[in-house]
Amino acid sequence: MTPVVSGFSKLSKADKIKWLAKHHFNDDQNAVDTLVTYWNSDDGLQQLHDEFTENTISNYYLPFSVAPNFLINNKRYTLPMAIEESSVVAAASKAAKFWQTRGGFKAEVLSTIKVGQVHFTYNGKPEKLQQFFSIIKPKLLASVSHMTKNMEKRGGGVIDIELRDKTSEIDDYYQLHCTFETVDAMGANFINSCLEQFAKTMTTEAKEHHDFSATEKDIEIVMSILSNYVPQCLVKASVSCNIKDLPSSPSLSPLQYANKFVRAVRIAEVEPYRAVTHNKGIMNGIDAVVLATGNDFRAIEAGAHAYASRDGKYTSLTHAEIQNEMLTFSIKLPLALGTVGGLTSLHPLVKFALQLLEKPNAKKLMEITAVAGLAQNFAAINSLITTGIQQGHMKMHLMNILNQFKATENEKKQLIKYFETNAVTHSEVVTQIEKLRA
Repeated sequence: MTPVVSGFSKLSKADKIKWLAKHHFNDDQNAVDTLVTYWNSDDGLQQLHDEFTENTISNYYLPFSVAPNFLINNKRYTLPMAIEESSVVAAASKAAKFWQTRGGFKAEVLSTIKVGQVHFTYNGKPEKLQQFFSIIKPKLLASVSHMTKNMEKRGGGVIDIELRDKTSEIDDYYQLHCTFETVDAMGANFINSCLEQFAKTMTTEAKEHHDFSATEKDIEIVMSILSNYVPQCLVKASVSCNIKDLPSSPSLSPLQYANKFVRAVRIAEVEPYRAVTHNKGIMNGIDAVVLATGNDFRAIEAGAHAYASRDGKYTSLTHAEIQNEMLTFSIKLPLALGTVGGLTSLHPLVKFALQLLEKPNAKKLMEITAVAGLAQNFAAINSLITTGIQQGHMKMHLMNILNQFKATENEKKQLIKYFETNAVTHSEVVTQIEKLRA
């Protein structure tokens, strides 16, 4: 059994690795060498990575790829994408190439409001709390003026504070529901700092409020924290073209293609089992751009899936319709992104990604990221309703299988050529490798 360790975070990186090697790998030098292999040869850059988080022992690499030919609001972009899934970048690039000759993608930010809450308990008459809140609201806002000054210069700050009565759900439970504009910053630290100050000011003022009884003065703060559910931080993206400009094949006319496409999206709108996979594909594109630009993909995922459930049933984030012989395909979702703060000025590849996108502000990055999700979804549905998902996916997966079997460069060349005209399956790859090696 692995022993309990105290003060692990205070050990040097070398000693952390020694401890892991001893207690988890039987002092296997190969385990140590694997970690060291992924260290950066530039000591300064490695130190920067070490200090991003706690107990760093190595770097975990993801491929950093680009998807060209994205025409967004009549401007051409090459999108940075950090993702390991083999077919994502290829699918995004294929969708971008298809739509660039059909008007490209249109995108617009609908709103950029973010939310934070102070959760607290109050044992007293609700009307007395409401009266107290109306008195102290200006004091709450004033208490954070030193924090909001710079944000306000950039056009942001606290938008509003509401008192919300949640006692019908939990006894004595209330909220300060606070809305913020954080401009080009994601704003988590700014929002949380403001919320904690609101909580401190409210409890101090409650103790001095003349109309409260001794019990009512004792407001208890449960927690103060931003929300990653931001249904008012919305972006929409769409593509549209005449049905005659859609793909055709011996088995599907352009009109049949359009009808089948709309039906596929409609299934994801009504069937949660399909909707989850449908939206996962959307997030393949979104997460890849979010990661590449140094944003919080976990927050984006949580907010997007919550938004997909906003009406009480999990549904598609995209929508498709045919009107006046035109197919329109669109997405609307919350994306709380930032282009300043966090890793944006620290991680060299994040800085590269933002430069590649011509240093977008937060709104522009929201548009670009929504387009990445829509493109990914288009590519997936296109495959599903025509050739099926596995044909393209397995061709992209071929190289991973070959690397698993440590194929030589000569073997790779021969097998890639073979699978240009043959279906890729794991068993068939194994068969062909064994034939070559025999």
